[in-house]
Amino acid sequence: MPSVRIGLSGWRYADWRGRFYPPGLPQRRELEHVASAFPSVELNGTFYSLQRPSSFTAWREQTPPGFTFAVKGGRFITHMKRLRDVRTPLANFFASGVLALGDRLGPVLWQLPERTTFDRPTLESFLDQLPRTTSDAARLAQDHDDRLRGDPWTTTEVDRPLVHALEPRHASFADPAALDLLREHGIALAISDGAGRWPLIQAVTAPLVYVRLHGDTELYTSAYRPHVLDSWAERLRRWHADGHDVELYFDNDVHAHAPADARALMDRVPDLALPGPGAPVELPPRRRPH
Repeated sequence: MPSVRIGLSGWRYADWRGRFYPPGLPQRRELEHVASAFPSVELNGTFYSLQRPSSFTAWREQTPPGFTFAVKGGRFITHMKRLRDVRTPLANFFASGVLALGDRLGPVLWQLPERTTFDRPTLESFLDQLPRTTSDAARLAQDHDDRLRGDPWTTTEVDRPLVHALEPRHASFADPAALDLLREHGIALAISDGAGRWPLIQAVTAPLVYVRLHGDTELYTSAYRPHVLDSWAERLRRWHADGHDVELYFDNDVHAHAPADARALMDRVPDLALPGPGAPVELPPRRRPH
């Protein structure tokens, strides 16, 4: 049975406090609160730098079974190396602790810069190097170098499929040759709504449909209007009916629009959307002033 996960892109945002996070909620319990309301979240810190295995272990322990993390691939690979000569950086990425998430590990997202155009040899070489199972990732991780922060993590508890999504932001990736290449490798094209800043390429290239919503009319800052959420709900129903798993993440984090819009979209497809698997977060009673 196909699954539909609607979640958030990150969770550590100061202006969510008092809007999405209840007053008095300790910062260390914010992820727990997210997992009580949504079934998945994107890990964005992995995009900016290599993390430590202890961080991944902590994130796993703070979430219940059934919750998943979509892990964003490092910008060193996508933005600095431009997907070229990346075997060792890929090894470092997976050795940084990604596999410590265990059964909480969801798809791996590779976001490309807006200026990156479709180049078949480069993209094909990159896709060929991506591990397709957690055992493959563990073997690749053994080729890490000394750039890691902390001890490497090069094992996996259970061999599981490893799913990847690619988020291009250039119109050249609408080329049928690019889409066919993704289909050949079973890589999901991340359908990315950037408030008109980059093309919205709505192509399905894998069993997983991966969607990122960055803002309705203004990038990262605007809420989605009701009729636009209605249209995304219709798309979710169509993809689900066609037998696709769907993961959709809101990235319009300013003023806590993301969790509000995610909840509004879940309410439009209550028969499809997985709920947050965590228990409601109970806050300690406030002390009365003497």
